[in-house]
Amino acid sequence: MISVNSKYWIWITQALGYNTLKVKKLANLYSDITKFYNGGKYEWRLCGILSENNIAKLSKYTLDDAQKILDRCIELNYSVIAIDDSSYPLCLFNIDTPPAVIYVSGKLPDVDNRLTIGIVGTRTATNYGLKNSYKIAYALSKYGVTVVSGGALGVDCASHRGVLAADGVTICVRGCGINYNYLHENAQMRQSITKRGAVISEYPPDEAPRNYYFPARNRIIAALSDGVLVIEAGSKSGSLITANLALDQGKEVFALLGNNSPQNEGSNNRIKEGSAIPITDFMDILNAFDNLYATDGEVDFDNISLSDIEAIPVKGKNGAKHKPRIPKNQNKPQDKTENIIDEPDRQIHHKKDLDLNNTAQKVYEYITCEPVHIDKISSDLGIPVFKVLAALTELEMKNLVTALQGRRYILK
Repeated sequence: MISVNSKYWIWITQALGYNTLKVKKLANLYSDITKFYNGGKYEWRLCGILSENNIAKLSKYTLDDAQKILDRCIELNYSVIAIDDSSYPLCLFNIDTPPAVIYVSGKLPDVDNRLTIGIVGTRTATNYGLKNSYKIAYALSKYGVTVVSGGALGVDCASHRGVLAADGVTICVRGCGINYNYLHENAQMRQSITKRGAVISEYPPDEAPRNYYFPARNRIIAALSDGVLVIEAGSKSGSLITANLALDQGKEVFALLGNNSPQNEGSNNRIKEGSAIPITDFMDILNAFDNLYATDGEVDFDNISLSDIEAIPVKGKNGAKHKPRIPKNQNKPQDKTENIIDEPDRQIHHKKDLDLNNTAQKVYEYITCEPVHIDKISSDLGIPVFKVLAALTELEMKNLVTALQGRRYILK
């Protein structure tokens, strides 16, 4: 299934980049995106959404470029769901930066009308983390719940495999193209998922992974989920990004109770601060969603078979690699994805050569291309939050930083 207007939305993505606020603005403004395309530069300027840099890139890329991607999808038997298609998930459209298109291998479940739980956690999972990820996903599936995860080593992989063992439905959201063989250890698992659910991505089929694709894809995991379960997350775990995004989107966040090891520091802290509901088994999750799931009979949680656990790859074990196999020439962003969130006229400055007050200068030198919360900026710099906020406002006005959901900020 290829959405009627997918070619136009792929063209827009190739020009403006992924994870951009402008896609939703265009989708809201144009009921038929072909009118935007056919209007040319006059229409692109008139719409009031795009910078001159954006317009130049729209002129650079052509529909032929987009058609090549579509032809590849047809060759691989992938579906392409555009943001203006009736089958595009409403829960995904409702976030600030929905993907312009979703590439799908398999069949995307009706996530808007069935309970969906995201399970995320460490790649270096302990046996405790693996067992609980597997068993919770297995049991949830038996109760008709769709499980979403990121296909990574450790917790993600255990969750997907638990669903497959239960003959359930799962969605794997990739931080690269769905045809790119990153994490070959999980290749067979991904193939199995396509028969019971879907492997999806916002990136073209053969797109290689890049470091900033992974935190960006977390917003999709959070959006597709009614609630997110965190299992074994350290204090700096990327899983906490997904938890933050879920909270920003008004979703429930759960965390598996763990011991006091660094492995559980992040998830345990979320429980202590009240931003995550503590759980010990799958029923704690189901009880938070009254009347939203259909039972499939009683599940004996304590006696779920764990025969597959030993085969689950974990970072640093079973020959699993530590880092994505990213080609050297792809370590740096290309024009079409130069900024994770948005791509207005990009200004290249030396951080020392700006006319900023002392506080704004300190804040600007602190912020990087990774999203950071205002409270962390305040804490690390020892500057009161109200002063940090004033500095961030100045930086935004100077087009130097971008404000994200949840009071987080990133360099432009």
